[in-house]
Amino acid sequence: MKKFFIYLTIITPLLFICPTINCQDKNNFIRPGQVWPDNEGKHINAHGGGILFYNGTYYWFGEYRLLRSEKDKSRYGVSCYSSKDLLKWKNEGLALRVISDSATLLQPGCIIERPKVIYNKKTGKFVMWFHHELKGQDYKAALTGVAVSDNITGPYKYIHSLRPNAGVWPQNYPDEYKKAKEGDASLRTGSAEWKTAVIEGLLVRRDLAGGQMARDMTLFVDKNGKAYHIHSSEENMTLHFSELTDDYLDFTGKYFRVLPGGSNEAPAIFFNKGKYFMFTSGTTGWNPNPARLSVSGKLTGDWKLIGNPCRGTEDENKITFGSQSTFILNIQGKKSAFIFMGDKWNPDNLSDSRHIWLPVEWEKGNPVIRWYRNWDLRKLQ
Repeated sequence: MKKFFIYLTIITPLLFICPTINCQDKNNFIRPGQVWPDNEGKHINAHGGGILFYNGTYYWFGEYRLLRSEKDKSRYGVSCYSSKDLLKWKNEGLALRVISDSATLLQPGCIIERPKVIYNKKTGKFVMWFHHELKGQDYKAALTGVAVSDNITGPYKYIHSLRPNAGVWPQNYPDEYKKAKEGDASLRTGSAEWKTAVIEGLLVRRDLAGGQMARDMTLFVDKNGKAYHIHSSEENMTLHFSELTDDYLDFTGKYFRVLPGGSNEAPAIFFNKGKYFMFTSGTTGWNPNPARLSVSGKLTGDWKLIGNPCRGTEDENKITFGSQSTFILNIQGKKSAFIFMGDKWNPDNLSDSRHIWLPVEWEKGNPVIRWYRNWDLRKLQ
């Protein structure tokens, strides 16, 4: 153990690692995977979410998962927490809640996942997008929903849910993929032939008229202010990077297929050192799997799969330290300081799912993450 900590000191001189949670100034340490109490002493109930920094404060939005004992499904929605230091969080309540009206799609019993909020400087509005599944349909609908607010903490007004880019071909889609091939209808889902057909646009063609599927998602605002909705599509086999309109409330119809047939979900994107980096996971439901790192010189360009960014034991690397990526947070005022945000899912009690926050470190120009039982946020450079 002593040699292990000496090694960490050498490779991460700016990151102070505390071997026990009883050390001095322990309140300044992030402790991945442990209960993280808010200002009311309750575990932070914001899962699959992301953080927006605005006017000197961090705002954490995530899935508010009902407690196992909770019977009132009208309390379900998107939670919001605020913090000045990323350590102590105030519960701001539900920013978006389901609507007890059978005429709306956002009714109690539906599924809301991976909410993200961005600020539109032109309109002065806060815009929330989320993965939305309909009541009683499990994960069949594959919709994305949008809501908007004048205030960052809400309440957010639900606009609608849809499948993106109906009737539109991807920008990087070859003409030869637009025509169905003989035998497509007889392919067995999951077979090698089916996977090849997916790469060649089988599911894009299938969903063209009604819009492309949108499940696990994130939002990314590029340097020029253009915003993109990035989501798992084509039965979670291919990522779609969909450009949003200037008000961030709709799709322009311009979108790109990324890593076709790669079976990626849980996208988390950031920009640093002149490149775009993306963490994703495989598709194994609630069970963790090896993280994946991809890189590109252009957001809508060709993405190259680098490999597993985890630097732990063989068993830890196989499960991303027990987590699944959800967001990469850039520390305000520190251009190259990032935090990997992940979820350690507890499918038997989703409200008790734990937050795995780890510092992003660099190795040969690429981001990597290592496990720290507790680490000092103040030393992240």
